[in-house]
Amino acid sequence: MELWNSLELWQIVAIKVIFALMMIGAVMTMAGYSVLAERKVSAWMQGRVGPNRTVLPFIEHIPVIGPFLKGLGVFQPLADGLKFLFKEEIVPGHVNKLYYYLAPIIALVPALTTMTVLPFGEFFTEAGDRIPLMLADLEVGILFILAVSSLGVYGIVLAGWSSNSKYPFLGGIRSSAQMISYELAMGLSLLPIFLWVSKPGIDVAALSLVEIVHSQDQSMWLVFVQPLSALIFMIALFAETNRLPFDMPESETDLVGGFHTEYGSFKFGIFFVAEYAHIVIGSAIFTTIFLGGWHFLPWMADPWPSTWIGSILGVVWFLTKTIGLIFFFIWVRWTLPRFRYDQVMSLGWTKLLPLALANLLFYVILVTWLDQPAS
Repeated sequence: MELWNSLELWQIVAIKVIFALMMIGAVMTMAGYSVLAERKVSAWMQGRVGPNRTVLPFIEHIPVIGPFLKGLGVFQPLADGLKFLFKEEIVPGHVNKLYYYLAPIIALVPALTTMTVLPFGEFFTEAGDRIPLMLADLEVGILFILAVSSLGVYGIVLAGWSSNSKYPFLGGIRSSAQMISYELAMGLSLLPIFLWVSKPGIDVAALSLVEIVHSQDQSMWLVFVQPLSALIFMIALFAETNRLPFDMPESETDLVGGFHTEYGSFKFGIFFVAEYAHIVIGSAIFTTIFLGGWHFLPWMADPWPSTWIGSILGVVWFLTKTIGLIFFFIWVRWTLPRFRYDQVMSLGWTKLLPLALANLLFYVILVTWLDQPAS
């Protein structure tokens, strides 16, 4: 706190703006390269090659490095972005243009907003203080994330309704029903986390993401303490991000393209990036809550020093866990077949919701029992 108190207001604002731009750039870059990872991993699983030709001309001729980067296709996201940017802009005449243009923006903004309260590391000061690397340290950070991230469904619903077409409309309706079904299970899966983090004898702000990470410092990660909560949250996260086997809003086997059927060029590209941005943020949230955040291993003190080098190593370890979860998202998509719509609804209401309620009841009883004074 002394560090911030020593700065002028304009300096604090400048630091926050630069930090926000860096975070947006990092999330968008990870979203773009998640698309490349999707294509490369799916190609690897199916015995194909994937993108291996896209490279800048002046880099291609660099010995060793050029052919290596060309084989990986590392510039494919740049080529895809330019392709979407310069495609012909076609707007059907029957759409409601205001909401038609607004929908992709609403789909993307919640993902970029939730990252403001997401801690991904710590900065060690010379005085030994630990400042969380995040834009806003809210005591109700997890509630903010749940509230804002659920707004992304409005972009899909608006896209389906404003297109004035039956397939997009059905996709929008499916998305809203799916969000309601799995948002309940997701919220209930987090309540035992709050109870456990603020269990008797511990005075912390249980809704703070920073405090949830600190509660896992040199102790067992919450994925091992509450595995059922982690499983329910992960399944609900797949449904919230509309990933296979839960991609009901865009199911091409029966809805052509679903909510984005009438979209093309850069507007479709925004929807595309928004989906992967939600995957990146969702993976980071799961890492923060259940996998110890930037902490090294369960029951171990962090091996890195309390310096700026340690801060960088903590961020790198946090990103490593997040990238591992993104790979898991891709792996599941290319392994499991798509569910039917009635199966998705049945899983949410008759399986996950009762499990989440039973899990919550168990931890309420357990925490109450732990709170009883010893006789």
